[in-house]
Amino acid sequence: MSQLPVLYSFRRCPYAMRARMALWIAGVAVELREVKLANKPPELSAASLKATVPVLVLPDTTVIDESIAIMRWAVAQNDPENWLAGDSPALIARADGPFKHHLDRYKYPNRYEDEPDHGNVDHRAEGLAILRDLDARLGETGELCGPSRTLSDIALFPFIRQFANHDRAWFDGADLPHLHPWLSAHLASDLFAAIMPKFQPWAAGDAPIVFGPVHGATV
Repeated sequence: MSQLPVLYSFRRCPYAMRARMALWIAGVAVELREVKLANKPPELSAASLKATVPVLVLPDTTVIDESIAIMRWAVAQNDPENWLAGDSPALIARADGPFKHHLDRYKYPNRYEDEPDHGNVDHRAEGLAILRDLDARLGETGELCGPSRTLSDIALFPFIRQFANHDRAWFDGADLPHLHPWLSAHLASDLFAAIMPKFQPWAAGDAPIVFGPVHGATV
């Protein structure tokens, strides 16, 4: 087997999900190393001081340890669906900043009890307000940056999925007529199914797991 990039990943991490989707759509095969977050392999810490997934180590030892940077690197190699045409830094920054802030505090309020505004902000309502803006955008374009999925859709999708799943009955009743079918379509996509198989946590000496389609394949 020729040397492949190594991807440290965790199946359910939304950052890792979006990195895997970009690598898959670009047809970039990697050696996948599934990480158990409670018992991270020392090789992950050696590759990146952050020691958080995803981390991509290229054959020339270059390390890319930001999920968006991995996405952009992947589709720069091969972009069969023209995802880079829908790379919106503003949308991604709002999702990774304010939306993720409210998502974390909505899902895990006990982790943030020491914050000065704890209990004074309705984080679910603040997250919903951002989703309503996205819903309006989807009503105009179908996907976030046009009629077809692009990098921005895939960058945001795993976090919106996480928000929805925290209280699915409430979310399904929210007035988001365009975002609901958008989310359902991404959840049902062949691309999402392709990047979600389960693997055992990796340890040094394990047989390599090659993850990815034939170069140039699309789903």
